[in-house]
Amino acid sequence: MAYFWRSLLLQLVLLSFLGVAAVPQAAPPRLSWVFRHIAFADGFVDVYGGENVQKLRNGMLVNISLTRSSGSGFKSRADYYYGFFSAGIKLPVNYSAGVVVAFYLSNAEVFSRNHDEIDFEFLGHIEGDEWVLQTNLYGNGSVGTGREERFHFWFDPAATFHEYSIIWNHRHIVFLVDDVPVREVNHSAAMAGAFPGKPMSLYATIWDGSAWATRGGTRPVDYAYAPFVASFAALEMEGCAWNRTAPGPGEPPCPGGVPVQRLGLRPVDGRDFVELSPPQRAAMERARGRFMFYSYCRDGARYSVMPPECGEGKRRLSSRHNK
Repeated sequence: MAYFWRSLLLQLVLLSFLGVAAVPQAAPPRLSWVFRHIAFADGFVDVYGGENVQKLRNGMLVNISLTRSSGSGFKSRADYYYGFFSAGIKLPVNYSAGVVVAFYLSNAEVFSRNHDEIDFEFLGHIEGDEWVLQTNLYGNGSVGTGREERFHFWFDPAATFHEYSIIWNHRHIVFLVDDVPVREVNHSAAMAGAFPGKPMSLYATIWDGSAWATRGGTRPVDYAYAPFVASFAALEMEGCAWNRTAPGPGEPPCPGGVPVQRLGLRPVDGRDFVELSPPQRAAMERARGRFMFYSYCRDGARYSVMPPECGEGKRRLSSRHNK
């Protein structure tokens, strides 16, 4: 309880210092909570961890935990070419150094040598430090080029549920936090070889990232604080489900678009998903300006020659983002 009140006080002080305008506001249209919420039994299966994957409220709430014996996780039954993927997530409370919670798309189990991946990763937390959200992606096995961007939050992600969403289609990939876009990756000529394009499953996992997750790996997981529990609710998956008997990668998926018409929104080719609106773009710029503190496109120590997509407007980033 003392932790909660300290956290609340810290947030109030931060807001009073930065001003209410510093908190990014979701711009219309609101995308999370639009599509059907999926119960665990209807859309997911355990990946590992056994009893560390706990289904509650008829499968509408799933807790995954890390203990001394095991991490845990679950994944979607279906694979998807493109779509909209979202969850309400509440992170482990109190001390969680070294713990990694991930919400992501991947096909590493199928394409071991040239897999694709789109990641939200929440890096372990020490009281008094700010939480770190990391976004990343790989396409066609391009793991030699890390495309990480890291952000601080404008809220306490362990106090209550917040929405984390991924848009993935033929035009771009967008990461959203509470419907605020925080990162967009365009399917451009520079990204053509590294843009995820093969069917992927949706995953939620928690695991021991002691080697790197907190302060460069200097603060490993302390299992005296276990179990570390992350909660997932409001799970949404809408898009182009892969028919395993259909033509393989490289051939046009979902010809004619996706038959998802709820509220007129189509997550693969609908206007609200293939292009950010001016208010969304403005909200993204505010979020990135205030809360992004690392981008691989500004990491000259890591890359003597920047990845080609870094020339596509990202050089405008202020050097303060990598402090």
